[in-house]
Amino acid sequence: MSRSATAALLDDDAALRREGITPTLARKMGGFGNYAVSFSVICILAGGMTLFGFGLHNGGPAVMVWGWAGIFAMTLVLGSCLAEVTSVYPTAGALYHMADRLGGRGWAWLTGWLNLLGLVGAIAGIDYGAATFIGAFASLQWGFEPTPENTMAIFVCVLLLHGLLNSFGVTLVDVLSKISVWWQAGGVLLIVGLLFTAPGQRQTPGFVFTEYYNDSGITNPLYGAGVGCLMAAYTFCGYDASAHLAEETKQAQKTAPWGMVHAILWSGIAGFVLIVGMLFAMESYANTLDTATGVPPAQIFIDVLGTGVAKALLLVVIVAQLFCGNAETAAASRMVYAFSRNRALPGWRTWTRVDARTENPTPAVWLSVGIALVLALPSLYSPAAYAAVTAINVLGITPAYAIPVFLRLKAGDTFKQGPWNLGRLSKPMGWLAVSYVTVLTVFFCLPQAYPITSQSFNYAPVTLAVVLLFAWISWITTGRKNYAMPTQTRTAEDAAISGGLV
Repeated sequence: MSRSATAALLDDDAALRREGITPTLARKMGGFGNYAVSFSVICILAGGMTLFGFGLHNGGPAVMVWGWAGIFAMTLVLGSCLAEVTSVYPTAGALYHMADRLGGRGWAWLTGWLNLLGLVGAIAGIDYGAATFIGAFASLQWGFEPTPENTMAIFVCVLLLHGLLNSFGVTLVDVLSKISVWWQAGGVLLIVGLLFTAPGQRQTPGFVFTEYYNDSGITNPLYGAGVGCLMAAYTFCGYDASAHLAEETKQAQKTAPWGMVHAILWSGIAGFVLIVGMLFAMESYANTLDTATGVPPAQIFIDVLGTGVAKALLLVVIVAQLFCGNAETAAASRMVYAFSRNRALPGWRTWTRVDARTENPTPAVWLSVGIALVLALPSLYSPAAYAAVTAINVLGITPAYAIPVFLRLKAGDTFKQGPWNLGRLSKPMGWLAVSYVTVLTVFFCLPQAYPITSQSFNYAPVTLAVVLLFAWISWITTGRKNYAMPTQTRTAEDAAISGGLV
């Protein structure tokens, strides 16, 4: 390919115009910033810590360690396949835009609603999880009682903070996400280092790597292990943030896929170190599970390091969770903006407005925050509601990741790879990724505890059914009429460039 053709290919705004999109967002984010957003959203100090107790109940150390390794490897495969498609379609709409171009309007509508509800569900899940950790810290520091009402009040404050921070534009998001990378990396090293060097007896390697424990009522160890792997599966969500921020990223056709894959890679390595370090340090399995703080990692900190240091480490985790929720709000708001740009959301004219001063989709930010609040409100009345919010996240986002990959496989050789691609590994890795998501989705929908009661019932399949029903009804009533994607524009030069990619 000639140098001029390569330069034309990597022209960010030209790539958008080829998709029929007029660039309107500020393109101020570099490659590291794009990576930092996805790394911040994955946030091992959020998902890994929030669901640490879930892992202890469902499979114990062996499943937590090896389940993390397995889910990490498969997520890297899935993320790489999705990154390849992102290189061709670097737009804020991301997954649904890919689905439209590769499969048509119906696929796009389904993917868009799954992705959108998954993203706003993630805001609710992350910020509510942060609220529980803040409540645990306040309980240790001031004797605060973390009742459902108090936790909800903290949650609302966290949401407002993230809405405000995201209203200042992508530059602030970029800066905070970069800080988040070093905060998380430093936090993991600090936590593991302190636990490792503290005096006291440690667990044996046999306990950390082979101990199986399950008190969920699931008697089949294979089934129990599969459920336990959901701890890692929940954590490895949100790396599509790199794709949603593509319209604000320089050289997005290369840097957005790079950011996505590297966010998964480094999160997986850091998460493995954190989980192993926490398990080696854990003094009492029973006391950790039954902790009065309601947060098992906090009990490990208290047992090994004392209350004072435990409170300091809780603050480290809380700040990381706040960074995580902020980055997720940015990703969700871009999805809202793009989906509204294609007239898919009620009131779409409002949500497509861009602030003239910040070049930021501020109304979309506040709609994302508002929907997250509505999704979490039932947690006031039922502990199972938080699990349902989590289900909205994973059961929306995970299948939405696989749809563009599946459609790319269906397209066969008509799909022209972009500057970042997997070469000949694209198809075998793609089928492996689609198979993985199929199995994972089934496990998300299975009962996770027996006997099944109103408190132990898995709301995930209900959530998925509601989302699919809503997507179908909205499509036949308004979607087919209102939804409109811009027309692609292809010139002879574009065709020559595309032909030089394969």
